[in-house]
Amino acid sequence: MKDLHQIKIGILGGGQLGRMFALSSANFGIHPYFLEKDKDFPAGLVSQQVIVGDFTNEKDVYNFGKQMDLVTIEIENVNTKALARLKEEGVKVFPDPALIEMIKDKGTQKNFYKDKNLPTSDFIMLKNKAELLEQIATNKITIPFVQKSRTEGYDGKGVLVVRTNEDLDRAFDNPSYVENLVDIDKELAVIVARNEDGDIQTYPTVEMVFDPEANLVDYLQCPSEITDEHDDQCQQIAKSLAKECNLVGLLAIEFFLTKSGEIIINEMAPRTHNSGHITMEACMTSQFEQHLRSICNMSLGSTEYIQSAVMLNLLGRKDYTGPANYPSLQEICKKSGVHVHIYGKKISKPKRKMGHINITAASLSEARKTMQEIKTILEA
Repeated sequence: MKDLHQIKIGILGGGQLGRMFALSSANFGIHPYFLEKDKDFPAGLVSQQVIVGDFTNEKDVYNFGKQMDLVTIEIENVNTKALARLKEEGVKVFPDPALIEMIKDKGTQKNFYKDKNLPTSDFIMLKNKAELLEQIATNKITIPFVQKSRTEGYDGKGVLVVRTNEDLDRAFDNPSYVENLVDIDKELAVIVARNEDGDIQTYPTVEMVFDPEANLVDYLQCPSEITDEHDDQCQQIAKSLAKECNLVGLLAIEFFLTKSGEIIINEMAPRTHNSGHITMEACMTSQFEQHLRSICNMSLGSTEYIQSAVMLNLLGRKDYTGPANYPSLQEICKKSGVHVHIYGKKISKPKRKMGHINITAASLSEARKTMQEIKTILEA
């Protein structure tokens, strides 16, 4: 491969993950290119190298990729046929197109875990809503359960918790799967990085707390408050998945810790991830720098966490759609250990991810206290 500073890196997608990757890459003198629908996306506000196109369109992805030495992603819903062709023609594509194709179908993901004897909840694949209702009528599926769309689910979309018969009115009428409603004690995540040489680094296990209405992460904390045994299980599964998937890049794995003490895999994403934003201030190497290091086959950075931290997602207010504004920022920034990351989205929508705040402190309790004070300010 060319000298690091000569490599043309192309990214499919120009959202907030691409934006933060661009900012991190600039520290190395590297300025990636983006394929996105227009230049007003978050990455376009920090990069002049946005090529307008559709990352789900085969022709657009192929033509974009042919100009690059290396292509990566910030979203799974991309045209993998074009990526496979680019790979055959000598363009480096990370993660591998076959891995992206497998992971972007959550049903295929579930079968992968089952085939590899990895711990996950029991599930039943469904073609449509009619088949779901038939399975319920014959008692093959019983309420309560969770229905998940196999494709195009993200940020809480494509997930339905069915607790009563009335909830069935909202059931998905597309390929999906149903799994038992897990008795969750904690939700956890681990990000693992692997380069072409096979070197692997995992980040500390983080603990996530979800917004029950939006089904999005409200906040997460590191270190997680779990036993060493559970932490080791999560770390080992993450390393095993990186090897099984022949990963080059980053893989984020979300876990459930059940009330009976089991660790089971929920799902994974082959890219930088919301659960890794805390690494920007809490760890020696951010997930964005680590992604760059891994796809360029550099030595991986230390994932050791420097101090306790909490990451609070900034979501659009549920009662407002309109121009983005942040009237509380000055008051929030008076607090110690506060690190603000605004994504640059021009329009705020209910529960839309507008940014995040990392809060670092000498102890987790101190970081959580500051977070609660910030939430009070935001809700005023």
